[in-house]
Amino acid sequence: MTHEFAVPGFAVPVPDVPASSLALNEIVPLLIGSTVDEIERELVLQTLARCDGNRTRAARVLGVSVRTLRNKIRIYSARGIDVPAHAD
Repeated sequence: MTHEFAVPGFAVPVPDVPASSLALNEIVPLLIGSTVDEIERELVLQTLARCDGNRTRAARVLGVSVRTLRNKIRIYSARGIDVPAHAD
């Protein structure tokens, strides 16, 4: 089974394996053609989704402060980008 790497305007089938089992030389070619902002946004959104919208846990996983994550979420929301909500 595969899924698509979801950077807007850049969809490449990715094997359905944990990212930790992919080598950097397998991941980086999938990112070429995307901007750093696009990659960062997708990383933030997918991390939030995997953390069930828990901002504190997502910030810890991403290695940023909760304040930084909230600021990024605010920017994404202002641009009309759907941000995963906290699952209650």
